[in-house]
Amino acid sequence: MYKTSSPKVQLPAGTYPAGLLASFAPRLIAWQREHGRHDLPWQNTRDPYRIWLSEIMLQQTQVSTVIPYYARFLERFPTVEALAAAPSDDVMALWAGLGYYTRARNLHRCAQVVTDEHGGQFPSTGEALAELPGIGRSTGAAIASFAFGARETILDGNVKRVLARVFGVEGFPGEKRVENAMWTLAESIVPGAAASDAEVSAYTQGLMDLGATLCGRGKPDCARCPFAADCVANATGRQRELPAARPKKVVPQRRTWMLVLMDGDAVMLEKRPPSGIWGGLWSLPEAADEAALAERAQAYGASDAAAKGIPLMPLTHTFTHFKLDIEPRLVEVMRDAAALEANDGAFAWVPLAQIDAYGVPAPVRKLLDGLRGPLL
Repeated sequence: MYKTSSPKVQLPAGTYPAGLLASFAPRLIAWQREHGRHDLPWQNTRDPYRIWLSEIMLQQTQVSTVIPYYARFLERFPTVEALAAAPSDDVMALWAGLGYYTRARNLHRCAQVVTDEHGGQFPSTGEALAELPGIGRSTGAAIASFAFGARETILDGNVKRVLARVFGVEGFPGEKRVENAMWTLAESIVPGAAASDAEVSAYTQGLMDLGATLCGRGKPDCARCPFAADCVANATGRQRELPAARPKKVVPQRRTWMLVLMDGDAVMLEKRPPSGIWGGLWSLPEAADEAALAERAQAYGASDAAAKGIPLMPLTHTFTHFKLDIEPRLVEVMRDAAALEANDGAFAWVPLAQIDAYGVPAPVRKLLDGLRGPLL
């Protein structure tokens, strides 16, 4: 259950040292130029397409994970027009394993909107960019800053952590009133009109770099931080308390049965609906219990004796808001060629060696990879 206590929120107006507010941007820019990251694949460019692609992939995902996906996407879709014209299955297959699949659907839709409604040109302001599918206020500001030198601020998880610690902002940043206070603070320290486009970009990158490197969640490296002398968390020893943690709640646990329908070395995959968990991906047929799964197996041609299947190793996958226990059952059948021709793309028989060509959720991919070795 959520805790009922209301966290304190320190509002920015008149509560922070004027000297720190005024010096924050210049000090951060100087630090970023000397100590920040400068060689990431999406840096040193003003190409809005490349910047947008990286920013979407970096949402809730680490840089090291994103880099190979970013390279593969650019190789396959070098322009926003190429991405817009691609079949949805190709986009989802290339995204598979990166997680948070709504991002991939929005990415594809956004490319189509930019191509069809904006002539292939991304808007130049954060406000206009935020109206596009999957972007939002902070990501729009980042794209506007990096691609167009716009004087706008970002507020992702790294930035919230930096602001909470340096300025002593109390409360869980995911709560609306705390987040609003942080937006007000962030907007008050963005570089002014005298700053060049390069300085604005360095400031935005510096916010990301500081949070991702020195001001990390676990053990912040305060000794090397340019704000160590002014940081509230450092001065009071509250690095572990700021920002405040998400209020604890019970994580729901769900259970599903998955049908691993095999014909030789080929497995049957089912196309999931375009929305919801794993929307638009290829997965295994599911049911709420063993009896219902056996009925599905029979519908696909399994005999009564074989329909219950052979239990495979169960696995658990953790989503943001719940855990999913997966009970797989292996059933061997002879595929129905007539049904395959009439299925209208709802399912496909895929050799295990060709799974890479399909967008498959990570736990299903793990399960299918295990079929290449011992089944039990």
